[in-house]
Amino acid sequence: MNKYTLDTDENRAFLKDEREELLLFGRHFPSPGGGSYYLGSDGTPDKDRPRETWITSRMLHVYSIGTLLGYGYCAELADEALRGLRTELFDDKNGGWYAGIRPDGSILESKQCYAHAFVILASSSAVLAGREGAEELLMEALEVYDRYFWNEEEGLSADTWDTEFKELSPYRGLNANMHTVEAFLAASDVTSDEKYRMRAKRIIDHVIGWAEENDWRIPEHFNESWEPCLYLNEDRPDDPFKPFGATPGHGIEWSRLIVQWALSTYSMKDEAVKKYLKAALSLYERAVEDAWSVNGNPGLCYTTDWNGKTVVQDRMHWTLCEAINTSAVLDRVMRAPDCPLSGEDSGRVPAEDYKMFMKYLDDHVIDHDLGSWYHQLDGDNKVMGTVWPGKPDLYHAVQATLIPYVSDPGVSVAPAVRSGRIILK
Repeated sequence: MNKYTLDTDENRAFLKDEREELLLFGRHFPSPGGGSYYLGSDGTPDKDRPRETWITSRMLHVYSIGTLLGYGYCAELADEALRGLRTELFDDKNGGWYAGIRPDGSILESKQCYAHAFVILASSSAVLAGREGAEELLMEALEVYDRYFWNEEEGLSADTWDTEFKELSPYRGLNANMHTVEAFLAASDVTSDEKYRMRAKRIIDHVIGWAEENDWRIPEHFNESWEPCLYLNEDRPDDPFKPFGATPGHGIEWSRLIVQWALSTYSMKDEAVKKYLKAALSLYERAVEDAWSVNGNPGLCYTTDWNGKTVVQDRMHWTLCEAINTSAVLDRVMRAPDCPLSGEDSGRVPAEDYKMFMKYLDDHVIDHDLGSWYHQLDGDNKVMGTVWPGKPDLYHAVQATLIPYVSDPGVSVAPAVRSGRIILK
């Protein structure tokens, strides 16, 4: 069906309808203080859960993009999330952002690299959307990140501090570093400070090296010396942020970010770009081969062991979103006349994968009754909520309606929308 085929009017219309429905679904997120409520299955705020910085940042990001797309009501919602990040979620005493605030007003202890990376991403988008106070928020976020999380000697980021920024956890993780790459690329696009793009390269080079050593399955967890801890959480394999084993969705997401970094830095004709595109393709192929339809049912599993055997069969919506994005980006890159990988047998056809992922999205992941996208399905594609109950935020889903149509894969999504480098018609 053309509805599922990249670069057709029908597919663009399908994603436009979804994007508009998603933005409407999430409009009840703001708390009185601006922080984002966790959303339930019908979009109703779950006021019994904490208001977390990473979710609030994601809402600022997507409603800033909505503002750039011309949806007038999105501006006020972006402003609410921005207010939450500048007031109730910001630590006036110690600097930086709390992990979150509990319903009783007490704070969630710790300062997380993951959350601070999303503040950078969100404030970058808000700057482009012209939101008042966004530039100050971005400068503050970069300053805090540079001071506490970035390690210039290692070329990687630390993970978690205590609330007062006095004690650093020995744990190091690639999830936070992955979103740091995303945030650094956006910040570089918005501020023109190439320091952040070069930092992204240093992280990416580490990741490619670790992936090559593990047959393109990326280690997620490390100790303070950056030695892989391959069996961390073997007893808790479905942890939402630190699952055991390899996470195919992250292999797919890293693939896209590597392409974005490479094409924002080199032209297709530059000899250096081939290494990064080949690495991106290897990560994508390994992840999809390991994860797709592992039990005979469609969908991408959550985790595998280090031989590619499924550990957690559950299908997370974010994994599908990244597969949609990356298959489209790889197809666009591979079809470019000057692509250095043209003519090579990749083993997969990204355009066909995209069509497969789109059909799966429509058949199983979109909630055609209550709206938004189911965040977690089991191996039989039945809705469940052991890891992600409800539909807490919109970030992955909204991006999956836009990134496939970014005409320049070297540009972050909000800058692409702002500059018109996105093919929406």
